[in-house]
Amino acid sequence: MRQVNFVLIFSFSLAMVMFTLENTEATTVRFLPGVSTTLPLAVLILLVGGIGATAAWVFAVWSGVVRKVGGGQQVEAQQVRIEELQQDVERYRAAIDAQLGLLPAAGQTSGLAEPN
Repeated sequence: MRQVNFVLIFSFSLAMVMFTLENTEATTVRFLPGVSTTLPLAVLILLVGGIGATAAWVFAVWSGVVRKVGGGQQVEAQQVRIEELQQDVERYRAAIDAQLGLLPAAGQTSGLAEPN
């Protein structure tokens, strides 16, 4: 996998160098009325690409933070549900034990004569 990453990064870097060498014409960029600058086309595209990559990274980090915060609330809700279910199990056990106490013991006779 490291070799594939190296080939991809090397190819991308080589393409960026070739693009920069071929696009050296000056381009005027107007930010606001009256605010402008002149940059080579390659620098402008690299700058805009860098800003886009940074924005994508910030969005990915923000999404991860939101997902972790939301995941924490789900864990708390699951813990509450687990405790409720454990209480239900204890109640059912107590009810079953109470009902088993009402049954006659297996070895005892009920006072009726058994036929021979």
